[in-house]
Amino acid sequence: MLTSPMPTQEAQFPDPRGPLGGLNSARSTSRLEQIARLRARGIGDHIGLPQLVVCGDQSAGKSSVLEGVTGIPFPRQDGLCTRFPTEILLEHSSEDEIINASIIPSRNRTDDERRSLVSFHRRLQSFQDLPVVIEEVSRLMGVRGAHSEVGPAFGPDVLRIEVRGPVGLHLSIVDVPGLISVPNEEQTDDDVQTVHRLVDDYISDPRTIILAVVQAGNDIANQSIIKKARQFDKDGERTVGIITKPDLINQGSERRIALLASNKDSTKLKLGFFLVKNPAPNELTRGVTSEQRQREEIQYFHAPPWKEQSLDPGRLGIVALRKYLQKLLDRHIEKELPKVRSDVRKLLEQTEFNLVTMGEERDSPYKMRMLLTRLAMAFHQLVTSTLNGTYDDLDKSFFASDNEHMSRRLRANIQNLNTQFADTMRERGAKRRITTASEGDQDDSESSESDEDQILVTETEMKGWIRQVYQVSRGKELPGTYNYVLLAELFHEQSSPWINIAQDHLYSIGKIVRNLVETVVHHISPDTNVSDEIMELVGTNLQENMNRATEELNKLWQDEQHHPVTYNHYFTDNIQKAREQGTKDVVKKALIETREQDWNGRMHISNVQMDMDRFLAGLQQRVQVNMTEQACAEALSGLQAYYKVRVRV
Repeated sequence: MLTSPMPTQEAQFPDPRGPLGGLNSARSTSRLEQIARLRARGIGDHIGLPQLVVCGDQSAGKSSVLEGVTGIPFPRQDGLCTRFPTEILLEHSSEDEIINASIIPSRNRTDDERRSLVSFHRRLQSFQDLPVVIEEVSRLMGVRGAHSEVGPAFGPDVLRIEVRGPVGLHLSIVDVPGLISVPNEEQTDDDVQTVHRLVDDYISDPRTIILAVVQAGNDIANQSIIKKARQFDKDGERTVGIITKPDLINQGSERRIALLASNKDSTKLKLGFFLVKNPAPNELTRGVTSEQRQREEIQYFHAPPWKEQSLDPGRLGIVALRKYLQKLLDRHIEKELPKVRSDVRKLLEQTEFNLVTMGEERDSPYKMRMLLTRLAMAFHQLVTSTLNGTYDDLDKSFFASDNEHMSRRLRANIQNLNTQFADTMRERGAKRRITTASEGDQDDSESSESDEDQILVTETEMKGWIRQVYQVSRGKELPGTYNYVLLAELFHEQSSPWINIAQDHLYSIGKIVRNLVETVVHHISPDTNVSDEIMELVGTNLQENMNRATEELNKLWQDEQHHPVTYNHYFTDNIQKAREQGTKDVVKKALIETREQDWNGRMHISNVQMDMDRFLAGLQQRVQVNMTEQACAEALSGLQAYYKVRVRV
């Protein structure tokens, strides 16, 4: 015999319209009311609330299932009841039946729209008034329907129907619009996406029990709601399958449906499946009652071919389903309610904190000025401290030295950036950097990748570049000298990376300043509305300052493009040192050649005049001055000396 994943004794509950037996009705009512009050106040927009949600494809029989479970005869004309979510709250009592309808606005509504929707309350004399109420609600929500051909076909606002009286059970359940597979003339692509987003929003909540309504005649695994349930409930721990329309399947398919209903098919759910038979269209036309529906459903499953399938009676029919759902919801709320209380407590604490940080009510210009004055003083104190680098004067927690708060220490960050800027100018500021041949081979690949503005050259290559510029910049100068144009062109080329390095440095400074200001503003005013307004004004000023700083940088750069001028003695000192070093190198080279070639590597100069003359003659013939080389050497010395002066500025 096929068994169900749930105990079969659940099927032994008394008649749903009779007493509740062993159920603790007072406790169930209290729990439902707590959750209902939270949802009515919009708490569900911020934290998940335990709930049952009926969902499925259009024409899957979802409305008939909902009617069978709740006992509410929803109107079927024009699809009014499926154009927005409907929350049904059933509370059993021995008093006369009371039916109330209200609207819970969605989180996206404006304050005026929320007030208009919340003000809607209707007392229904009977369920015969429901079609009129639904049409009125549709008009208030602005969805397309019998009253209008404009507006969206579906809306996220919730119609809430409370029924209190001898209903036989305590239950809260939400009905959402049916999933649309293919758009048509009445339902556009946007409508299809709206419904899918709406359903996703409900069933993605881990505190939602998914009541997935599927048609027996279609491939269960490929129905949209099963795919969505697998997406948001991968382990099937909070999904109940409800199989409808078994009377419309092909003959011989009963065994497959029986396996599915017994949770033994490839599609398995930990909460299992129920098999129900909804009233046929002709039965609905003649106005079948709830009792007649239940009676005919029982007779249907007790007759062939279902009689031979050995199905669990606790999983057959609408009566078994509604009893199970009440116990399921009761257990679910009992499990989740402590977590909900904890979440509500945290939300309340956060809200109270936000209210405190917003300060006193600002209902007059005087109070507004007082707030701005207080914020301005707090801003000035913090910014002054971080500019001066005095991080212990005020709020020590704001200037904590851990990595998370280091960005608030502006002076330290500026100092570090300036150090990096100086290092970059010293190491990569020159367009051409003289290096040894081995160093050039080692760093060549890195230079081409990490620093495209700098070229590593040998001393010979450097002299070759200067010779090339010298030849194209010659004027009326005498041989062995160079004109002012040569030094200008050499310096401008050699210092060309400066502007990019300086711009990067300026951008980095501007970025950390803006981040610091934004952090200070949000620190002194946690009220995001106020802080955002302040940042909009301050941000404009910061951008203006950044623009002025960029203009000043461009002016400085334009000054560097003029003819080289300096009165710094450091320049002449470096020129003199370079000349002395050049003379020393020439004489040293001549001495070595004279010793090796004229004195056979061993040289001793006595006081004899002949030896002195011989030695000087050897030096003289080896110290030969090339006028072009002399001019280029002088130009190189001038370039290096002037570059050192300017890079220090």
